[in-house]
Amino acid sequence: MARRMEAGTLKAAILGATLIGGLALPAQAAELELGATATFTTDYVFRGISQTENGPAVQAAFDATYGIFYLGMWGSNVDFGEGDPSDIEIDYYGGIAPSWAGFDFDFGAIFYTYPDSGAGVDIVEGKAGVSRTFMDAFTVGATAYLSDRDYQAYEFAGEYGFTNKWWMFTPSVSALIGFVETDGSYVGDDYTYWNAGLTLGFLDNWSADVRYWDTDNGNECFQFCDSRVVGTISASF
Repeated sequence: MARRMEAGTLKAAILGATLIGGLALPAQAAELELGATATFTTDYVFRGISQTENGPAVQAAFDATYGIFYLGMWGSNVDFGEGDPSDIEIDYYGGIAPSWAGFDFDFGAIFYTYPDSGAGVDIVEGKAGVSRTFMDAFTVGATAYLSDRDYQAYEFAGEYGFTNKWWMFTPSVSALIGFVETDGSYVGDDYTYWNAGLTLGFLDNWSADVRYWDTDNGNECFQFCDSRVVGTISASF
Protein backbone atom coordinates (compact mmCIF):
# COMPACT_ATOMS: atom_id res chain seq x y z
CA MET A 1 0.00 0.00 0.00
CA ALA A 2 1.68 3.18 -1.17
CA ARG A 3 2.44 6.24 0.88
CA ARG A 4 0.23 8.23 -1.48
CA MET A 5 -2.64 5.94 -0.57
CA GLU A 6 -2.14 6.13 3.20
CA ALA A 7 -1.83 9.33 4.51
CA GLY A 8 0.69 19.22 3.08
CA THR A 9 -0.74 22.03 2.85
CA LEU A 10 1.82 24.47 4.09
CA LYS A 11 -0.30 25.31 7.13
CA ALA A 12 2.30 23.92 9.53
CA ALA A 13 5.06 25.91 7.87
CA ILE A 14 2.98 29.09 8.00
CA LEU A 15 2.14 28.42 11.64
CA GLY A 16 5.82 27.86 12.34
CA ALA A 17 6.81 31.15 10.74
CA THR A 18 4.20 32.95 12.84
CA LEU A 19 5.40 31.37 16.07
CA ILE A 20 9.06 31.94 15.31
CA GLY A 21 8.37 35.63 14.84
CA GLY A 22 7.64 35.80 18.57
CA LEU A 23 10.66 33.80 19.77
CA ALA A 24 13.84 35.37 21.09
CA LEU A 25 16.26 33.21 19.10
CA PRO A 26 19.85 32.81 20.31
CA ALA A 27 22.65 34.02 18.10
CA GLN A 28 23.77 31.26 15.75
CA ALA A 29 26.73 31.25 13.38
CA ALA A 30 25.50 31.50 9.80
CA GLU A 31 27.79 29.01 8.10
CA LEU A 32 26.78 26.95 5.08
CA GLU A 33 27.15 23.22 5.77
CA LEU A 34 26.61 20.43 3.22
CA GLY A 35 26.02 16.77 3.95
CA ALA A 36 25.00 13.49 2.37
CA THR A 37 23.78 10.11 3.61
CA ALA A 38 23.70 6.72 1.87
CA THR A 39 21.46 3.98 3.26
CA PHE A 40 20.62 0.33 2.64
CA THR A 41 17.55 -1.10 4.38
CA THR A 42 15.87 -4.49 4.26
CA ASP A 43 12.44 -2.80 3.94
CA TYR A 44 11.42 0.81 3.30
CA VAL A 45 8.72 1.32 5.93
CA PHE A 46 6.83 4.62 6.09
CA ARG A 47 4.38 5.15 8.94
CA GLY A 48 4.18 1.41 9.44
CA ILE A 49 3.55 0.47 5.80
CA SER A 50 6.11 -1.10 3.44
CA GLN A 51 6.78 1.03 0.37
CA THR A 52 8.73 -1.76 -1.35
CA GLU A 53 6.35 -4.73 -1.00
CA ASN A 54 8.45 -5.99 1.93
CA GLY A 55 11.62 -5.79 -0.18
CA PRO A 56 14.94 -3.95 0.30
CA ALA A 57 15.71 -0.36 -0.63
CA VAL A 58 18.73 1.77 -1.43
CA GLN A 59 18.35 5.40 -0.37
CA ALA A 60 20.34 8.64 -0.49
CA ALA A 61 19.94 12.13 0.96
CA PHE A 62 21.61 15.48 0.34
CA ASP A 63 21.28 18.35 2.83
CA ALA A 64 22.32 21.97 3.20
CA THR A 65 22.04 24.03 6.39
CA TYR A 66 22.67 27.72 6.98
CA GLY A 67 22.13 28.79 10.56
CA ILE A 68 18.61 27.72 11.49
CA PHE A 69 17.59 27.14 7.83
CA TYR A 70 17.79 23.80 6.03
CA LEU A 71 17.03 22.35 2.59
CA GLY A 72 17.41 18.86 1.23
CA MET A 73 16.34 16.06 -1.05
CA TRP A 74 15.96 12.33 -0.41
CA GLY A 75 15.40 9.41 -2.78
CA SER A 76 14.57 5.70 -2.64
CA ASN A 77 13.42 2.88 -4.86
CA VAL A 78 9.77 1.91 -4.29
CA ASP A 79 7.43 -0.90 -5.35
CA PHE A 80 3.68 -0.55 -4.93
CA GLY A 81 2.71 -3.71 -6.80
CA GLU A 82 1.03 -4.48 -10.09
CA GLY A 83 -0.83 -1.62 -11.71
CA ASP A 84 1.40 1.08 -10.24
CA PRO A 85 4.36 2.16 -12.41
CA SER A 86 6.28 3.86 -9.59
CA ASP A 87 9.89 2.71 -9.25
CA ILE A 88 11.38 5.73 -7.50
CA GLU A 89 10.41 8.32 -4.90
CA ILE A 90 12.18 11.67 -4.63
CA ASP A 91 11.33 14.00 -1.75
CA TYR A 92 12.24 17.65 -1.32
CA TYR A 93 12.12 19.38 2.04
CA GLY A 94 13.03 22.60 3.77
CA GLY A 95 12.39 24.61 6.88
CA ILE A 96 13.80 26.24 9.97
CA ALA A 97 15.09 24.58 13.15
CA PRO A 98 15.51 27.18 15.93
CA SER A 99 16.11 26.57 19.64
CA TRP A 100 14.59 28.46 22.54
CA ALA A 101 14.59 27.95 26.31
CA GLY A 102 16.00 24.45 26.01
CA PHE A 103 13.53 23.35 23.34
CA ASP A 104 14.41 22.52 19.72
CA PHE A 105 11.78 23.38 17.11
CA ASP A 106 11.34 22.23 13.51
CA PHE A 107 8.92 23.97 11.13
CA GLY A 108 8.96 23.04 7.46
CA ALA A 109 7.42 21.35 4.45
CA ILE A 110 7.98 18.08 2.57
CA PHE A 111 7.16 17.47 -1.09
CA TYR A 112 6.84 13.74 -1.93
CA THR A 113 7.19 13.06 -5.67
CA TYR A 114 7.00 9.96 -7.87
CA PRO A 115 8.54 11.01 -11.21
CA ASP A 116 7.51 7.94 -13.22
CA SER A 117 3.86 7.91 -12.08
CA GLY A 118 2.40 10.85 -13.97
CA ALA A 119 0.41 13.76 -12.60
CA GLY A 120 -1.84 13.77 -9.56
CA VAL A 121 0.06 11.46 -7.19
CA ASP A 122 2.53 13.81 -5.50
CA ILE A 123 1.89 14.89 -1.90
CA VAL A 124 2.79 17.98 0.13
CA GLU A 125 2.97 17.99 3.91
CA GLY A 126 3.59 20.80 6.35
CA LYS A 127 5.48 19.86 9.51
CA ALA A 128 5.66 21.35 13.03
CA GLY A 129 7.76 19.64 15.69
CA VAL A 130 9.33 20.24 19.09
CA SER A 131 11.82 18.22 21.15
CA ARG A 132 13.89 18.53 24.32
CA THR A 133 16.97 16.70 25.59
CA PHE A 134 17.46 15.90 29.26
CA MET A 135 20.81 15.11 30.92
CA ASP A 136 22.47 15.16 27.47
CA ALA A 137 21.17 11.65 26.85
CA PHE A 138 17.36 11.38 26.79
CA THR A 139 15.41 13.18 24.05
CA VAL A 140 11.64 13.32 23.70
CA GLY A 141 9.65 15.02 20.98
CA ALA A 142 6.38 15.40 19.10
CA THR A 143 5.66 16.25 15.47
CA ALA A 144 2.46 17.02 13.54
CA TYR A 145 2.15 16.60 9.76
CA LEU A 146 -0.67 18.27 7.78
CA SER A 147 -1.18 17.22 4.17
CA ASP A 148 -2.90 18.43 1.02
CA ARG A 149 -4.89 15.18 1.06
CA ASP A 150 -7.56 13.98 3.48
CA TYR A 151 -5.29 13.05 6.39
CA GLN A 152 -2.93 14.30 9.04
CA ALA A 153 -0.35 12.41 11.11
CA TYR A 154 1.00 12.85 14.65
CA GLU A 155 4.13 11.27 16.09
CA PHE A 156 5.64 11.03 19.59
CA ALA A 157 9.19 9.76 19.95
CA GLY A 158 11.88 9.18 22.53
CA GLU A 159 15.57 8.28 22.34
CA TYR A 160 18.22 7.45 24.91
CA GLY A 161 21.89 7.63 23.96
CA PHE A 162 24.28 5.64 26.16
CA THR A 163 27.31 7.57 27.37
CA ASN A 164 29.63 4.56 27.41
CA LYS A 165 30.77 2.81 24.26
CA TRP A 166 30.16 -0.88 23.67
CA TRP A 167 33.56 -1.85 22.31
CA MET A 168 33.69 0.21 19.06
CA PHE A 169 29.99 1.10 19.06
CA THR A 170 28.07 4.10 20.37
CA PRO A 171 24.59 2.71 21.17
CA SER A 172 21.20 4.34 21.48
CA VAL A 173 17.67 3.02 21.86
CA SER A 174 14.58 4.76 20.50
CA ALA A 175 10.87 4.29 20.05
CA LEU A 176 8.04 6.06 18.25
CA ILE A 177 4.27 5.93 18.20
CA GLY A 178 2.25 7.63 15.48
CA PHE A 179 -1.35 8.10 14.49
CA VAL A 180 -2.80 8.78 11.03
CA GLU A 181 -6.19 10.52 11.13
CA THR A 182 -8.29 10.59 7.97
CA ASP A 183 -11.83 11.34 6.87
CA GLY A 184 -12.01 7.91 5.20
CA SER A 185 -12.66 9.24 1.70
CA TYR A 186 -9.14 8.90 0.28
CA VAL A 187 -6.69 7.05 2.46
CA GLY A 188 -8.88 4.62 4.38
CA ASP A 189 -9.49 4.40 8.11
CA ASP A 190 -7.53 5.93 10.96
CA TYR A 191 -4.70 3.77 12.28
CA THR A 192 -1.83 3.71 14.76
CA TYR A 193 1.74 2.62 14.07
CA TRP A 194 4.79 2.21 16.28
CA ASN A 195 8.41 1.11 16.27
CA ALA A 196 11.27 0.46 18.68
CA GLY A 197 14.89 -0.29 17.96
CA LEU A 198 18.60 -0.22 18.71
CA THR A 199 21.09 1.94 16.78
CA LEU A 200 24.84 1.39 16.88
CA GLY A 201 27.10 4.18 15.67
CA PHE A 202 30.63 3.25 14.59
CA LEU A 203 33.62 4.51 12.61
CA ASP A 204 32.55 8.13 13.23
CA ASN A 205 30.01 8.34 10.39
CA TRP A 206 28.43 4.85 10.11
CA SER A 207 25.39 3.45 11.89
CA ALA A 208 23.52 0.15 12.02
CA ASP A 209 19.90 -0.04 13.16
CA VAL A 210 17.60 -2.96 14.00
CA ARG A 211 13.96 -1.94 14.43
CA TYR A 212 10.62 -3.61 15.14
CA TRP A 213 7.60 -2.12 13.34
CA ASP A 214 3.89 -2.81 13.76
CA THR A 215 0.46 -1.22 13.17
CA ASP A 216 -3.20 -1.88 13.91
CA ASN A 217 -4.00 -1.41 10.21
CA GLY A 218 -4.03 -5.05 9.13
CA ASN A 219 -7.39 -4.88 7.33
CA GLU A 220 -6.31 -1.98 5.11
CA CYS A 221 -2.91 -3.02 3.77
CA PHE A 222 -2.70 -6.77 4.36
CA GLN A 223 0.85 -8.13 4.77
CA PHE A 224 2.47 -4.76 3.97
CA CYS A 225 1.78 -3.32 7.43
CA ASP A 226 2.14 -6.47 9.55
CA SER A 227 4.72 -6.67 12.31
CA ARG A 228 8.29 -6.91 11.02
CA VAL A 229 11.93 -6.42 11.93
CA VAL A 230 13.90 -4.07 9.67
CA GLY A 231 17.67 -3.81 9.46
CA THR A 232 19.34 -0.64 8.17
CA ILE A 233 22.92 0.46 7.66
CA SER A 234 23.89 4.00 6.67
CA ALA A 235 26.89 6.26 6.23
CA SER A 236 26.94 10.06 6.50
CA PHE A 237 29.43 12.39 4.86
